[in-house]
Amino acid sequence: MGAVWYGAVLLVVVSHLVPSGGQQLSPKECENLGFTGLALCSDCKAFTEYVKNQELVSDCLKCCTEDSDDSMSKIVYTGAILEVCMRKLVFYPEIVGFIEEEKDKFPTFKVQYVFNSPPKLIMLDDDGQHKETIRVDNWKREHILQFLREKVKPSSSAI
Repeated sequence: MGAVWYGAVLLVVVSHLVPSGGQQLSPKECENLGFTGLALCSDCKAFTEYVKNQELVSDCLKCCTEDSDDSMSKIVYTGAILEVCMRKLVFYPEIVGFIEEEKDKFPTFKVQYVFNSPPKLIMLDDDGQHKETIRVDNWKREHILQFLREKVKPSSSAI
């Protein structure tokens, strides 16, 4: 009888130690995956339209915050920075195309070249502080363009 009880307790303890498929990841784990800031789960669902990698979408869902009924499901930022390594740009023709032909459509958007940095969008708040970082390695030019149209406020001079 004691061995059965001990086995049941051990099973319960082990089951709590093994992460489940839908478990939230820690902020540090999310940051290492490229998901930081105020990502809402509705954004992850929209993300699935742009990125067909199920593992990446799953990671996004493990790092997001559930939308509330009165939530700002459309979080917008005052600016954005595309951070990328200039030497690695040759591997990202879609990003090169965006930089060369689309970036000027966004007055509050800039490109920052950082050695060995994977391509990522850094979203900025009203004070110019980093609020969210999103990896865009596999994004197409039109997806970056649409994302920025939805997430970056037009500049005050454009209003």
